[in-house]
Amino acid sequence: MLHEGQLGIEMARRAAIRSIERVVGENAPLQDPEVASNGIREMLARGSVLVLTGAGVSTDSGIPDYRGPHGSLLRHRPMTYQEFLHEPAARHRYWARSFVGWRHMDKASPNPIHHRLAAWESTEKISGIVTQNVDGLHVAAGSRNVIALHGDLEQITCLKCGTLENRRSLDVRLHEANPGYLERIELDPSLVNPDGDVSLDQKHVDEFTMVGCLVCGSEALKPNVVYFGENVPPERKARLKELETGSSALLVIGSSLAVMSGYKLLLDARAAGKRVGLINGGPTRGDAKADFRWRTNIAEALDLLEVPARADPSTEQRRLPM
Repeated sequence: MLHEGQLGIEMARRAAIRSIERVVGENAPLQDPEVASNGIREMLARGSVLVLTGAGVSTDSGIPDYRGPHGSLLRHRPMTYQEFLHEPAARHRYWARSFVGWRHMDKASPNPIHHRLAAWESTEKISGIVTQNVDGLHVAAGSRNVIALHGDLEQITCLKCGTLENRRSLDVRLHEANPGYLERIELDPSLVNPDGDVSLDQKHVDEFTMVGCLVCGSEALKPNVVYFGENVPPERKARLKELETGSSALLVIGSSLAVMSGYKLLLDARAAGKRVGLINGGPTRGDAKADFRWRTNIAEALDLLEVPARADPSTEQRRLPM
């Protein structure tokens, strides 16, 4: 029988798994694409729109999403925070898989969506970006006001003493501890997961040697990202609240909003009486609450938003000289 502490951990783990497994289905009728695009274009014309991005903005950079038609959840369940924290074997498995998969993430470059959003920030169409992604591509594209809601794979923290280390520094040490390891593995880039790891068989996991913290030697090292079942840090929430307050509307791009940390931004915007637009390739958890929902290819949608809206023919007719 589980004691109270173990019971709390198990309940949190189960809640995290429910979040991972949440299925987002249709909850509102499809909206006419022209109505949706014109509404979102008007939001951007007014300026100071807060943008929330999800995995769908990085798929064109070669990073898979979670819940799309070919999403990684079809083959892989991400590790929960509780598993990472309390199961050394699970943590070791993560680092073996991450050692192989991370370098694919590290090679990814910003795509036209990232560059478009950076340009919109420079012209004050948008006030900033809140991203659920941990790939750092918005900053690489030149966006300045970015909140990485779930952290960034670039930094590692020691769970025992709090020491921070850059991921590239850790990678050098892992190479030294695992000579020839990568050469023994045939990596299919399409199997790399959005959290930077890749599926490995148990034999390769067992062969992997983990290194310890630079200061205390502990092998309890964790990427500085928010796992399923882990809370967003309070200081990040405070900065997010400031950005929400100073924004005129919310535009969600490439996210199903299945995770509460992202969905809450939509709920906050609605509670504040702000308009909400959605651009995604599939249904989102927030469809029924959005003013504008555009079901389309994201890169093509952002291109079209640069084109002025077509005038209403009846309006043009009334403008003709008598």
